[in-house]
Amino acid sequence: MSTTSFEFPVSSLEFGFEWASTTPFNSQLATRNSQLRKSAGLSLVELIIFIVVVGLAVAGVLGALSLATRASADPMIQKQALAIAEALLEEVELRPFTFCDPDDANAATATTAQLDSAVTPPAVGCATTVEVMGPEAGPETRTAAPAFDNVNDYFKLPPLTLVGISDLNGTAIAGLEGYTATITVATQALDVINGTDGSSAPQSLLITVTVTGPGNTSVTLDGYRVRYAPNALP
Repeated sequence: MSTTSFEFPVSSLEFGFEWASTTPFNSQLATRNSQLRKSAGLSLVELIIFIVVVGLAVAGVLGALSLATRASADPMIQKQALAIAEALLEEVELRPFTFCDPDDANAATATTAQLDSAVTPPAVGCATTVEVMGPEAGPETRTAAPAFDNVNDYFKLPPLTLVGISDLNGTAIAGLEGYTATITVATQALDVINGTDGSSAPQSLLITVTVTGPGNTSVTLDGYRVRYAPNALP
């Protein structure tokens, strides 16, 4: 009886097995490892470092905002202080600036800031009172008769200070009790105009108004006034 045998190449079977089973398994494993690495997230050390950095940044920003808030003035107070300073500066600048005191008999006709007895015609001087720095005798004040009637009258040493703002009648303005204003007037050259004339009388003035409000809010305004109309009376 004859026997038939079949032989298969071992190498072919082994190769086929490796290609059919091993290769797909390795591929799936590599894919899964890649997916795990992508979804791994942060390590504990990285998370701690992130929290510390963000915490420091937030603390710095909050500190800066807090400092800015403490240093900044209340906008309403700032605006009110500015309005007071503007009103007082305008009050002073609108006063006459004459050769003679406005109550002098020759105030409307004088041509020089000297007494009439000391000048030679056709020059006309003041009858009795040449306008000088500071209020005239009386004494003149801002709110009561005899009242300031010239820019020079606001010059005082120490400077004129208003504690609580009042109008020209001396009536306190409600809501402004917490504000203080200081007014200074001094001779100051303006371009080609000297601070004083040949008779040493003031002819160019620097007016400074400083208003201080609640919370130490402070506003300062400066203005110039020159003697361009020496015979203009109130």
